[in-house]
Amino acid sequence: MRILVVDDEKIKRVTLADDLAAQGHEVVAAADGREAVEKLDAGRFDVVVTDLKMPRLDGIELLKRIKQGPLADTEVIMMTAYGSIPVAVEAVKLGAIDFLTKPFRNEDVLPLLARIERGRQAAAESTPARQPFSAEDVETTIVGRSAVMERVKKMVGIAAKTDANVLLYGETGVGKDLLATIIHRNSHRHGFPFVKVGCTLFPPQLIESELYGHEKGSFTGADQQRKGRFDLAEGGTLYLDDVDDIPFAQQPKLLRAIEEKVFERVGGGAPIKADVRIIASTKRNLLRKIGEGTFRKDLYYRLDVLRINIPPLRDRLDDLPLLTEHLLKRIAGQSRSATAGLSSSATGHPLPDKPAVPPGRPCRIEPESVVLLSRHDWPGNVRELYHTLERALLIGGGNITPDVLAGEIGGPEQNDRLPAGGFQAVIDHAEKQLLQDALRNSGGNKTAAAAALGMKPSTFRDKLAKHGLP
Repeated sequence: MRILVVDDEKIKRVTLADDLAAQGHEVVAAADGREAVEKLDAGRFDVVVTDLKMPRLDGIELLKRIKQGPLADTEVIMMTAYGSIPVAVEAVKLGAIDFLTKPFRNEDVLPLLARIERGRQAAAESTPARQPFSAEDVETTIVGRSAVMERVKKMVGIAAKTDANVLLYGETGVGKDLLATIIHRNSHRHGFPFVKVGCTLFPPQLIESELYGHEKGSFTGADQQRKGRFDLAEGGTLYLDDVDDIPFAQQPKLLRAIEEKVFERVGGGAPIKADVRIIASTKRNLLRKIGEGTFRKDLYYRLDVLRINIPPLRDRLDDLPLLTEHLLKRIAGQSRSATAGLSSSATGHPLPDKPAVPPGRPCRIEPESVVLLSRHDWPGNVRELYHTLERALLIGGGNITPDVLAGEIGGPEQNDRLPAGGFQAVIDHAEKQLLQDALRNSGGNKTAAAAALGMKPSTFRDKLAKHGLP
């Protein structure tokens, strides 16, 4: 392919151009964005590999000129320092195919070039090499319309379009497994394995063998060679669930496997290439663990390229009615065909083999019950909501009433606190409680409280006035 390398740092520009030329590509170099425009005017290129921050014309402006002009089919790979990752993410939105975080080895560009080349060859044969990203898949699988969940969907879409490592952060039960699955399924690696490692499930002495495999005779009981998860995920995605549970002593080897894309099996000396995309998840504050000396800072920065913060259910209670409806359909077996192929539901736990309620059995929830659900803290998040609804449906014979539900989420005394006056009184009471909670959580900042509830500030103020709140 014909490649243009653009970087104001001479050493990086020259060495990268030389290494790509050694791979058989035709390579031209430019010292900044303005010179790159001149080169592009003089002839077409298949790929532009450009730095982000440059004098005269930076990488973002160069990208815009390429994608908004007659050279829009030219692929752009962005090079950026860690501190500029948000800008690099913006570059992906503007049409860059991916970005690389400096410092990186020149050979790290090769898989991206191979991916571009395969795509071009497939296009020439009129057969798409990869399933295109499906915004509909993201929208229908991730349930929620609140502002915080819209941000999650947006980040999932960005993560699916790039090969950058992803860190999913959220409490137990928020659906981290589901997001990892969606990202892989909509990425260019979707035709290759998706391999999950529950890092908390293995004792420290076994995690190395699980990740990298072992050679025959490498330790007592190793009677044959065994492939590790990096082997099994070749070409696809390796999902490290609860990555903070990887022992500190094992973190340098994991860093090397991620950074240099190479590892050795336990008891072996031959290096093995690791063409995998890493998605990691944690429910703990990794920066705090770095301060405690239990997690490596360099490993954190390799994992935390694209971070997706998944809110707890208590911070998006306006999604609860829609989420409840979705989960009830799933529990009743009415939406299984729509979710075929998923390894986890919106709850983040495996789908049941059989629906909890036989198909065709009525499945209803009374409006007052939804209000009661909105008043619970949900420490177990969506997973807890799923199991609560499942139990309530079984106990109520397919009809969830406040009496049945109160016993499932804290006892009948909660139901006693519901105000008298019928359905509208209950709704008004719940709305007022949500407004007060949002104000308290935002320290009295009305703009922030409105944003947390997904409301316009003017709407939020009107509702405060309606309920006589300051």
